This record gives sequence, C-alpha cells and structure tokens, in this order.
Amino acid sequence: MSLHIELATAIEKDFGERLALPVEQKQDALIATLENGVALTIRYAAPDAYSLRWTHGDAEAGIDTAPLHRDLASFPNHLHDADGRVHADPLTRPDRAPADNVAQLIRALLENPMLGIESEA
Repeated sequence: MSLHIELATAIEKDFGERLALPVEQKQDALIATLENGVALTIRYAAPDAYSLRWTHGDAEAGIDTAPLHRDLASFPNHLHDADGRVHADPLTRPDRAPADNVAQLIRALLENPMLGIESEA
C-alpha cells in the first residue's frame, strides 16, 4: 500500500468527524479539509522527506524538510509562517512515523490554524 493511501486511511479513521470533506487523493498529494476551514496538502516522498502546507482564509503556511536552514534547531524540518518567515518546526520530526506527524499537525491546526504564529500584516 502506498504511503499516501495509508495516510488517507489513518486521517479518516482518526479525524473523520472533524473533516469537512473526505480526504482527496491527488497524483502526488493528499488534501484534508478540516472542519475549521483549514485545507492541508500532504506530500510525503519518504518518511523523512515531506511537505505539509495549509491554507486558512488568505493565509498559507507550511512545514517541510528541504535541507536549507541549517541554523534552526529542528534542521532539516522547518516551518514557513504566513509572512514567509522561517522558524524551527514545533511539531514534526523526520524520525517519527508519517501518520504520527500528520496527526500531530492536524490536532494543532484544529486548535489554531496558524499555530499561534500570527502575521505581522
């Protein structure tokens, strides 16, 4: 079973009642639309190589593992906030199971769609 299919099954099992729509499976991604209006796009190339991007209204943020920000404590994973600023990733870890990372992020997004990192605009 592909990783994305396993993730979609886990999301629907754990968060089915909190989803606004069934999880959409695209060619290279999953889209989970949460009850609070967050649209989460999940791309997992490997357990340690992922991109988790979400929108809420006009704001967009994301977490990924592109190895670009060596100065951050969470390297290689990092968070891009709605203003494009880069922060240490407070939620995911590349050594954790993908379903655990996605569940941790969904729980946090249900509580606060921008994870408490507010826009400066």
